[in-house]
Amino acid sequence: MTQIFNAEAFTAVFKDNIETFSSLAGSAFKRAERLVALNLNASRAMLEDSITSTRALLAAKTPQDLSDAQATLLQPAIEGTVALARSAYELALEAQQEAAALAESQFAELHKVLASSLEQAAKSAPAGSEGVFAAIKSVVAANTSAYDSLNKAAKQAAELAQANVSAATDAATKVVALIKKAA
Repeated sequence: MTQIFNAEAFTAVFKDNIETFSSLAGSAFKRAERLVALNLNASRAMLEDSITSTRALLAAKTPQDLSDAQATLLQPAIEGTVALARSAYELALEAQQEAAALAESQFAELHKVLASSLEQAAKSAPAGSEGVFAAIKSVVAANTSAYDSLNKAAKQAAELAQANVSAATDAATKVVALIKKAA
């Protein structure tokens, strides 16, 4: 009897999936470490800025000195917050892109194995079962089309999010510039 289901091919795909998951987990831990370091550095910088700001306020001798010190206090906080947000977003985007690329390659490989198995099964199937295989192939094609549509929508959402982050960063940079002019 001819083998209809190629278990070895599916097993190989699932083994690759385990390796992919392991790789993704390792990358996730590295990104988590980077995020923790980013947050610690940002916290340290905010503490140092707070100390500097407090010293500047305490050193003010006239109302004009106090006003000048207050005008410059907000700038480092805004710049630090924008830098932290941008860096955290870049880490998240990097993770999303890596996961999407791996998912696409795994899906393509699984699709290839499934199509090959269906072809093999169709060749050795009894007469009259062509309709069943046509229906299965139609379902697989519909699923592939749905996956492609979802993947395209996810990429568009990521591009929109990138545009929004860029716009927010630009707006924050303009606020900092206005603060510098006012000071």
